[in-house]
Amino acid sequence: MIIVGGSSSRDLAKDLSNALGCRYIQAATTRFPDGECYTRIDIESLNDDVVIVQNTYPDSNLIEMFLLQDAVKKMGAERVTLVIPYFGYARQDRVFKPGEPESAKVMIKHLGMMCDRVFTVDIHKESVLDYFDCPHEDLKAAPVIADHFMPKNIDLVLSPDLGAKDRARAVGERMGIPYDYLDKVRLSGSDVRISPAQMDCKGKNILIVDDMISTGGTIVAAKQALMEAGAKSVSVACTHGLFVNNALERLTGNALESVLCCNTLENQVSHISVAGIISDALKKKW
Repeated sequence: MIIVGGSSSRDLAKDLSNALGCRYIQAATTRFPDGECYTRIDIESLNDDVVIVQNTYPDSNLIEMFLLQDAVKKMGAERVTLVIPYFGYARQDRVFKPGEPESAKVMIKHLGMMCDRVFTVDIHKESVLDYFDCPHEDLKAAPVIADHFMPKNIDLVLSPDLGAKDRARAVGERMGIPYDYLDKVRLSGSDVRISPAQMDCKGKNILIVDDMISTGGTIVAAKQALMEAGAKSVSVACTHGLFVNNALERLTGNALESVLCCNTLENQVSHISVAGIISDALKKKW
């Protein structure tokens, strides 16, 4: 097996090759002055099973993935596995208004033209993967998040809302501590109360977990509400740290105990590696 790292996932691809004990090749990707992508795999042939590790977000990384698929096929890859740590367009999975495309379906149909197996991590809606004609699996980051925070004296795990409660449950159960979700109650046109739905947070070290953090607005409001309700500390962890519009600066400057994410998107707080869960999945038979 050979691991080919795209430009978006260099560190994760290296970690993955180390975990598997297999060869690692970093694709040489650059951009032409007009923004078009150029990539090259600097080796004579790839007569082996090949795993491409590359995000499909933003659009430039999606184009790079298409080009890498074509390159490894032409170089003799026997079977091609796509590891897509963060799957772009997964949130655009349905048509709300006439004239809109099914963006997730479109991307999957194109990605599926030159691959034999696909792994994603905490994709927004797992059912969209059924558009792939090849075997596919969405891997869950909850175990590695729980393991990272196990020695951190966390007393309570919370999700930002009821819809994400299963994630809080998965982390909480692995850590052996209670879990709950945040309940948002609108008191007036401008006044909102945020608090755990059932659990008392007074004097507790709390961990908020989510699949992704984009602007961080919900986290900032939740942290303030929890501290006002008597929480001792609030930490935050997510799988995908998008952190748009200076969100990470806002979060780290908000007196949170810690702000961490997995290395599905690489940034200065992506210290929780998903290489182990991906390597375990790759070791399974086709």
